[in-house]
Amino acid sequence: MSNSDIIVSLDIGTSKVRAIIGEVTNGAINIIGVGSADSEGIRKGAIVDIDQTVRSIRSAIDHAERMVGIQISEVFVGIQGSHIALQTNHGVVAVSNEDREIGEEDIERVMQAAQVVALPPEREIIDVVPRQFLVDGLEGISDPRGMIGVRLEVEATIVTGTKTSLHNLARCVEKAELHTSGRILMSLASGSMSLTKDEKVMGTALVEIGAGSTTIAIFEGGGLVATSTLPVGGEHVTNDISYGLRTHTEQAEKIKLKFGCALVSDAAEDQKFKVMRMGSNVEKEFSQVDLANIIEPRMQEIFHLVRQEVRRLGFGEKVNGYVLTGGAVSLPGTLSLAQHELESSVRIAVPDFIGVRDPAFNSGVGMLQYVLKNTRRGSTTPVVKKTASRKAKTPAAASPKPGMFERLKNYFSEFI
Repeated sequence: MSNSDIIVSLDIGTSKVRAIIGEVTNGAINIIGVGSADSEGIRKGAIVDIDQTVRSIRSAIDHAERMVGIQISEVFVGIQGSHIALQTNHGVVAVSNEDREIGEEDIERVMQAAQVVALPPEREIIDVVPRQFLVDGLEGISDPRGMIGVRLEVEATIVTGTKTSLHNLARCVEKAELHTSGRILMSLASGSMSLTKDEKVMGTALVEIGAGSTTIAIFEGGGLVATSTLPVGGEHVTNDISYGLRTHTEQAEKIKLKFGCALVSDAAEDQKFKVMRMGSNVEKEFSQVDLANIIEPRMQEIFHLVRQEVRRLGFGEKVNGYVLTGGAVSLPGTLSLAQHELESSVRIAVPDFIGVRDPAFNSGVGMLQYVLKNTRRGSTTPVVKKTASRKAKTPAAASPKPGMFERLKNYFSEFI
């Protein structure tokens, strides 16, 4: 492992924080460790408590470290939420080499030129994603390196977010004693994992149904063209079960995962379970059909809202299919219900890696794939080495705090 690169993704969701460790071997990713922790301090995808979020991040990282036996110091952080916005821009530069061969430096300069865009003071750039390059007017170039030309252009998608949300997230990662190697839009990461090249070109809606929100990403012409977030997700299904069965939310979540079914027609009447009623010590028996009668209307509503939002974004007739991902799509019957409600071809994307074959891990694994795909010369891939213990720190970090006398001396020295 000492000769291989280790990439770590951090997916901070409403219900879970997941740290996934990938080892790059011969240009391919192998998942070697996964850490997961219950997410505290996150509501509907937004941070509402810094300290609780830090504890959740640290818990997930510790879990991943123990599994693999390494110390994690750097992570790629996933960005999502309703504050994300996309806009297109154009960059133009003259090729600098005397022989007119386009090199890495030219690509970096044209990408910098594409970032020159007027933004409101409360927003900042997260990422710049090239849609196509143009060399002396020739369009449709995905990688111009090595080509001969005088004029290099790029048509790029600028991904922006609000400074408040981004800085709060960065603060949480920093307080968890981690360094952010890069910020990645979750929709792009999930798209690189879930969609085929043809699906990105022909027009596909990637729908990620998480716990607190549902993210819709429209891919067309080979790239991401629109994104939107709906404030409804699997957590709302759990709350419906809690109200319907009059039980605690924690028990409602366990019942959903064990007996839940998104279609009443697929549920079994003879599948029974008992629920402790809220405010009493009495258990009441329900069937899977009773549970499905609660789940189906909410899942129907989610897919109805998804279809409405795709139309609002202006892609109602342009989308040729839907790809579902996220933890909430694991419920039996979800695919059939989605096909009926969306009236289109639908499939569920699942990562094809041992240990993470679950739609809930799609974004985290997708981040690793996205980093590997977009790593170029000069970009940094975080490398972590095996350590005997996570407690080992650098000498600077391990130095003791100054005593009372030392602090007083430093304080008074400012006035001398």
